[in-house]
Amino acid sequence: MGALIFDFDGVIADSEEIANTVLAEAVSGLGHPTTLDQALSRYMGRRWVEAVAEIEAAIGKPLPDNFSDKLKLATLARFRTDLKEVSGATAFIRRFSHIPRAIASSSSIDRLQLCLSVLALEAEFGPHVFSADKVARGKPHPDIFLYAASKLGVNPNQCLVIEDSAGGIRAAIAAGMTVVGLCAASHIRDGHDLKLRDAGAVHLAKSWSQVEHFALQFFSRQDASP
Repeated sequence: MGALIFDFDGVIADSEEIANTVLAEAVSGLGHPTTLDQALSRYMGRRWVEAVAEIEAAIGKPLPDNFSDKLKLATLARFRTDLKEVSGATAFIRRFSHIPRAIASSSSIDRLQLCLSVLALEAEFGPHVFSADKVARGKPHPDIFLYAASKLGVNPNQCLVIEDSAGGIRAAIAAGMTVVGLCAASHIRDGHDLKLRDAGAVHLAKSWSQVEHFALQFFSRQDASP
């Protein structure tokens, strides 16, 4: 039958613009004026230690000890009030409710659980919500996707992954999975599809309806396989 493995931020939750708005506000508060677009281009998709180094280089001094904790609390608070789904995500998830599925995300498990609660999607994934904290290496390494497939009891080559980042695309390909690069969230800017293509994405979609069309073909082939 195969399985669906979803990235989360920018795929199910339209969270990247919110998170990077909060980050831009926080960096601006340190005396380094930063716009949303600057935060997206400088920090999104990078490991947090890399983002911290970039911010510290920009402000010319170490970040306050409580910066990360305060940023996390401010981001979660904004999610509680402002978070919405990427348009069409819930309908897609329920359309394919007969297919085993999991979330495989770089976000922390508490962030994932909060966002799923806000979006009323907790019951759709049950225990199959996996953070990269569970594995030794994060994306672009394949570890989190292979971990999700093992928990679902499915071979990696039977998995269809939905991703919105270049690192996630590389991770899914390294795991031996088929991946669709989704460019549907509010943080997507011109040229993002080219970045995903450069990362190895063969299949690109601008909406969940386009993902649905491909998924129907993918699982039809899975069902026809001996």
